[in-house]
Parts: sequence; structure tokens; C-alpha cells
Amino acid sequence: MSQQEEIDISQQGSESNPKGAISKLIATFLINGKQREAIVQPHLLLLDLLRDTFRLTGAKRACAEGNCGSCTVLIDGKATCSCITLAISVRDKNIKTIEGLALQDGSLHPLQQAFVDHAAAQCGFCTSGMLMSASALLDQNPRPSLDQIKRALSGNICRCTGYVKIMEAVQAASGSNSGETS
Repeated sequence: MSQQEEIDISQQGSESNPKGAISKLIATFLINGKQREAIVQPHLLLLDLLRDTFRLTGAKRACAEGNCGSCTVLIDGKATCSCITLAISVRDKNIKTIEGLALQDGSLHPLQQAFVDHAAAQCGFCTSGMLMSASALLDQNPRPSLDQIKRALSGNICRCTGYVKIMEAVQAASGSNSGETS
């Protein structure tokens, strides 16, 4: 099968699916380093593809508006809200979810271990999004200042842990406990 193959093309058309519009595609995705194929509708959100098709449930469904960050995944290394991203728009990109963050040997990523060590999670609902946003930051800037950490996590909301422990965990994972603010 080709990387993108049109299937189920409407010949008669309707108000919701005009004549000749593609109603489904077979697309290939690179998720956590593995090539995966799925039949997708053009309006399918990345969050739904990950959770419902591939059973990768670490990214959470919450606001459906890209405001809370609980659905954050990395697209080509950039933190992205999967609840507002069309799956088909990332078919040629590298997608990394929380399930792909652990090290090759299965041990925790340093960020995950720092969250454990610093009690940076209570209910855990926001944790995967926080970890993915922090991972994107540390991949680009291994020793960020506190202000840079705050900016990187500004799209993620936590309602129970608060942000102090989370910031401490990211600082510990980066080795940047210097207290710098810029």
C-alpha cells in the first residue's frame, strides 16, 4: 500500500461529503520510532488516532481546545496539543508520545524519574503533557533557566500538584538548579 492511498471516495456527494471529496485515507505515521498505518478520515484528530486507533492513552482528553496541555505530544520535537491537530497533517512527521519517552532499556527517562523524586504529580492527569513539554524544552536547551522552564510549561495546566514541584523536577532533570531566572 502507498503511504497515502485514497479509499471510499464519494461518487454521489452529500452536504457533509461533497462529490469527489475524500472520506477516508490510508496513512502511515511514525509514532515512537515505529511506522504505523491506519485508515483515517480527514477530520480525525491526532488525539483520537493515538488513543482510539493505536491505544496510546497517555495523552489525555480534557479541554478539546488546546488550552490545558494534557494532550501534549511531540511533533518533530515540538510540543503540540494533539486535541486540535488533524492526524492527517502529521502523517510524514515524527510523533512522540509519553509511551515513547522511557529509555530503550525500559527504565524511566530522567524527567520521569525527577517527577517521582520531587513528588511532582498527584492525580497524574496533567503529568504526561507536562513531561512532553519539558522533554521538548530539554531536547532544545539542556540547561534552561527557571524562566525558560516556566515559558515551556505555560501551555500546561495542573490543578492539584501546583507548579513549584514540577519546576523543581524539570530543574533537577536538567541539572540547572542554579536559581537563574533568565
